Amino acid sequence: METKISQAFRDLSEEEIESLVQSLNSLHEGDLGVDMLVACGERAIPRLRRFLMEGKPSGVFLPRQRAVRALAELGAKDVLLDYLRHDRSIPDPVTAQGEEAVKNTAARALTAWRTEEVYQVLRDTLHHHRLTGAIETLGEFRRPEAVPELVAALEDDFCRSSAEDALRKLGEIPHSALLDAARTPEPSGSPESPSSRSRRRSVLRLLESLRLLAEDWRQIGALIYDSDPEIAARACAVALAVADPSNQRRAVKRLIELLPTSNWLLQGEIQEWLEKYVKVALPSIQEEIDRRQNASTASQARDHVLRILLAVKRKAVSST
Repeated sequence: METKISQAFRDLSEEEIESLVQSLNSLHEGDLGVDMLVACGERAIPRLRRFLMEGKPSGVFLPRQRAVRALAELGAKDVLLDYLRHDRSIPDPVTAQGEEAVKNTAARALTAWRTEEVYQVLRDTLHHHRLTGAIETLGEFRRPEAVPELVAALEDDFCRSSAEDALRKLGEIPHSALLDAARTPEPSGSPESPSSRSRRRSVLRLLESLRLLAEDWRQIGALIYDSDPEIAARACAVALAVADPSNQRRAVKRLIELLPTSNWLLQGEIQEWLEKYVKVALPSIQEEIDRRQNASTASQARDHVLRILLAVKRKAVSST
């Protein structure tokens, strides 16, 4: 019975196939249209290609995403690659966002083909336009040549999470590139851009998940005095993990200095680092507690930094 149904779809006329392609625009029948077009086999590919490549971009992007799904199930890799290569200038932001959603779907669909051609097209795509789908699929290749594009994508708020995941899949491979990126604000010699700061924060978060060495600290040690609190704090965390005792104590003092200007999330992380390395941190913590407790009772009641340091000390005492 199933064979007869499949044959029936393969025997459809060109007009009937076109009707199925147009059904992708239907809210209720579009997904069924995908299955029917796949059942039509390779004969559906040219019309699906036309629908995808020549269709008018729109903020309503689901129909063309369906076309991508059908093409992927039909094995039409070359059509998807051509679509990614084809770059349209779309001034309307809503329409441009819809087109990006379709491009992301096409890039993710290419995960099924781990070929050199796919790899190069994805890299080329990222040179022109950062797409989360391209980043995710590129990460599946786990190839070191893609590290520069992935590190650059950390500057983009929409792509950062995908780029971080892709870099994590590479394990220790991007270690050196991450160290270089952490030390490289952009533009150089000028006030650093917000996107560059976001990239460097992300890079330091990634470094924390790698096997850190004493040499890493020597390369990024100056960052503990960076003007960005998170960058400075994460550099201190590296010092606590791998530096010598003298630099560990210096990092503790710097973390305490950073507490007042850090947001609540970073304050929580600083507290965790101080608790983890409490043996080296406790003398500086006690010194700062003593200094702050010289203030008036009213000032102490409002002192959130004092509360954090007291909490670290209490946990250290209770664990001994």
